Order: sequence, then C-alpha cells, then structure tokens
Amino acid sequence: MQRRRFLQVSGLSVASFLFIRVDPLTGNTVKGLRFPDSVIVRCHGEWILLQGAAENWKYEDILVNFRENGDALSLFVSVTHRALEFIKCSWNQASPVSFKSLADHWERSYGDLAWESISNSRRAPWYILISDGTQTHAFGVKTGANSICSWQVSPEALDLVVDTNSGGSGVLLGERTLHAADIVTTENLPGENPFHTDVRFCRMMCAKAKLPVQPVYGINDWYFAYGNNSRQLILDTTRLMADHVTNWDNPPFSVIDMGWSVKPSKTNEEFCWGDDFTQGNEAFGEMHIVADDIKKLGMRPGIWTRPLLANAKDKPSWLIPLRSDQKDFKERYLDPTIPENLQRIGNTIRLYKTWGFHLVKHDFTSFDFFGRWGFDMNEAMTSPGWHFQDQSITNAEIMLFLYRTIRAASMDMYLIGCNTFSHLSAGIFELNRIGDDTSGNEWARTLKMGVNTLGFRLPQHNTFYAADGDCVGLTTKIPWGKNKQWLQLLAESSAPLFISAQPEALGEDQKKAIKKSFAAASRIQPLGEPLDWMSNPRPENWKLNGSRVHFDW
Repeated sequence: MQRRRFLQVSGLSVASFLFIRVDPLTGNTVKGLRFPDSVIVRCHGEWILLQGAAENWKYEDILVNFRENGDALSLFVSVTHRALEFIKCSWNQASPVSFKSLADHWERSYGDLAWESISNSRRAPWYILISDGTQTHAFGVKTGANSICSWQVSPEALDLVVDTNSGGSGVLLGERTLHAADIVTTENLPGENPFHTDVRFCRMMCAKAKLPVQPVYGINDWYFAYGNNSRQLILDTTRLMADHVTNWDNPPFSVIDMGWSVKPSKTNEEFCWGDDFTQGNEAFGEMHIVADDIKKLGMRPGIWTRPLLANAKDKPSWLIPLRSDQKDFKERYLDPTIPENLQRIGNTIRLYKTWGFHLVKHDFTSFDFFGRWGFDMNEAMTSPGWHFQDQSITNAEIMLFLYRTIRAASMDMYLIGCNTFSHLSAGIFELNRIGDDTSGNEWARTLKMGVNTLGFRLPQHNTFYAADGDCVGLTTKIPWGKNKQWLQLLAESSAPLFISAQPEALGEDQKKAIKKSFAAASRIQPLGEPLDWMSNPRPENWKLNGSRVHFDW
C-alpha cells in the first residue's frame, strides 16, 4: 500500500520507480537507485536473510551497508567469522512485458548477445539495459569493482548478485570491510535512443578509460598461420601489407601471435609444462632482432603471450590447485596471489619492452584463472571447493592485482587483453578483445562472433577501452564478398582494425580494399551505430561516418 501511494504521489511510471530516492534530510526526491527491498547473503552454502532497511542490513556478524556516493550507491560488507560467497540485493519492481533487456558478458562475448524478452531474461554480467525502444533504463556497477556482479530482471523484480568468492570458496574477510561495488543507474535523455543511452552509461561506469593516443590498426598472423608461423613469415607478411599503408603519421602494428615461444621439453604423467614466453624458438631466434626488423619495414611490433600458463621454471607449490572439472586437463596455471608469481609475470612483460615491442597482447587470464570459458559461467564462475593460496581476497581483487601488475610492467607499451574480464580491464588496458575468435576458415564463425560482438559491445569502445572486434581472416577459404563487408565494418566503425591476410588470397580487389581500410582505420572517426540491433542479433543496417550502410551477411 505504501509503495502504491508513493507512485501515485510522485506521478512516475512503474518502470521509473527505481530511479527515485527520497532524501531523508529534505524529503525531496532525487535521481538514483533507491535502497533494496531485501538483502540475503550466502556463507558456507547457506542463504541467510538479513534484517534491516535502507542503508543497513545485519545478521549476527554479517553487516551489509549502503552509502550514497555521488552518482553511485556504494555497497560495503563485513563478515568476521564466516566465508562469504554471495550477496543478493533485490528490488521489488514491476517491469512492463513490452520491455526487452540486453545483457553483457563476463569476458569476451560468444555470438549470443541480443535484446530479449524480460520473461526470458538471462543473467546479465556487470550491467543490464531494459527498454521498449523509447524508454530505456540501465543498471550496472562501476568498472574495477572488488566483486564480480550480475543482474537478473523479471516482470516482478530486479536482482543484483555480488560474487565475493576466492577461487571456488567463500572469501575470508576477517576484520576487513570489503567495498564490494558502486552501483549506478540512468535512464534515457529526451530523444536519446537505446544505443546512445548504452554509450553514455558505459561512460558513467568507467570514470577514466585508458585509451590509445591514436586509433590502432594493423596486422596479425593468427587467422592464416594458426600458430605455424616463423620470423620469415612475419617479415614477409609485414613487408607485403606495409605496401598498402598511406598514413605514416600513425603507422600500423604487426602483431606476432601464438607460435613464437619455446615449446615445453619436459612432461610427466600428471601434467605438462607450458611454453617459455621469455625466449623465441628456433623458427624465430632472438626476438629483439625480429622486433627491429618489423620496425625497419615501417610497422610497430606487437607480441602475444599467456601470463598465467606455468612452465618448467615454476615451482609446483606456486600453481593453482587442480580443479574438480579439470582432472583430464594437463595444463597448470600460476596462482596470482603468490607474490613470486606476480613478480615473474611482471618481469616477463618488462622483457618484451627491452626487446623493443610496442604492444603486448596477453591472453587466457580468464580461462586460466577459473578453468572455464565465459559461456560456462552462467551457473558458477568456477568449480566449487578450491581456493587460492591467499583466501582473504576476492576473485575480482586478485584479477585486478594481476592486471595492474601487467599494466605497471608494460610501461608505455600498449596492452590488448584477450579472454580478460571486461569490467576489470576497463581503465587498465588500452585495448580489449570484446568477442571470441573470428575465423580464417569459416565465414559462419566470423558472422557469429564478429558481427554480433561489434553490434552489441561497440558502446564500450572509447568508454572502457578501444574495443577490438577481432581480425578479418582474409584467406582463400572465406568468400571475399563476405570478408569485404566485414573489413568495411571494422574499418569504418572507429574500432581497431586488424587484418590477418594470407598472401595467396591477395588479388587486386583485396589490395585496394586493404589500402582504403587502412586509411580509414588510421584516423579518428565517429562511432559506428547498429540501426537494427533491437530486432537483429547480427545487425545488417549501420550508420557509418554519417551514412546509412546495409550489409548482406
């Protein structure tokens, strides 16, 4: 009855109710997310209902506190004697059935992003948009949170689930109070469509993105070599592609992908060691010479690495414990809560700087950390029952320590995160791979992973980081008519453009298109906009550089 009376007095629609909070001092209504209607926490597998209202919720040694903090509602939690796994905050909320919701992903997306009916809404990592095409509401947490957060909307309620686990077990906070998250919301401005609300909300969530000085573009060997690369192949491809560059005020990158490092020579029945990423293999030789040779050809050298993969130099006691769902998986990974591992990772990144590389693409930190891909994290981030050596810090805090270690060691090199947690990468890395791999073998995969990813995560471009939609796998196996369109979309969207070009696939048409695309991608452009994204998960109609463009995928 009280809630109904508030709506009558305020004159707001039901959907707007979440954006109104009453100032306890003045009695005035202010924009922002009101305090939740209920709070429960999970400790040792048991859900516990907290008692309280508004700012303070409590049960024995468990205290959840909310504080107004500028445009955010900050969530703090302390639990002295238990292992804290989750906090769930719920707002009683009636959402019209005509509204749809849009979810994000934990790390990369997997070709499955779409506006969906509220009644079929999926778990939404980090933030969620709710819209009917005219009215749009957005709920999220600011980037760099100390917990892993997700949203769930239904016709009756909105839930925020805050994951505070350490590994697959609850965090042991002891006497520490955890600043778990800063919750933010917005609604569309007059005349603002859902895409532009999404862009503006991403900027709200990330107070200070770390962006490249100039647009990033260039080449990568992965989608025609797939690891079967060499110094000679890299230099031949760099020389060939450099012929199509016109803007030498912003030279492109030549990124050496997986395949350059020394393979393991030691195995046993329990597990095998990973590559040694501190030296080049026989096909590459001295990596500083390779970097110098790329520079002589006019491009800026980049290199791929996998920071958490253990090798023969690493002590078994420094590794993440074997997880229950990885008994048959023989790779082992470094525990990033052990200072010696962070030091080793930092030293490796610094080594690339001494070699003369300008960019480092670091990969697999999400998978190596949790033992599963993002699409398998819907029910749980990882298998239960294990924890890192230091169980007093959350998974999000551990990942942030790792990412900040890589950042500090990189100095002025650009960083591309791949298979990294999007919300924890923002503000730390200049670039982030926003989707799973495209392909040099099958167009259907590029359409699924590339077009869908760019259509729905482009609002994160230049708000979180430079959003890398992955490469154009320009090979003889992919129809040129399809790849030509994907090349145009990447080149004219303002997002980074990387081309993975098989020399045998380059005819005169391809060379002309590459030259045009390099020229476009090398300069600042307006953000591309998918025009049919609310009805088409692989948008065909786009606004690029002020013009409407239709693609026949």
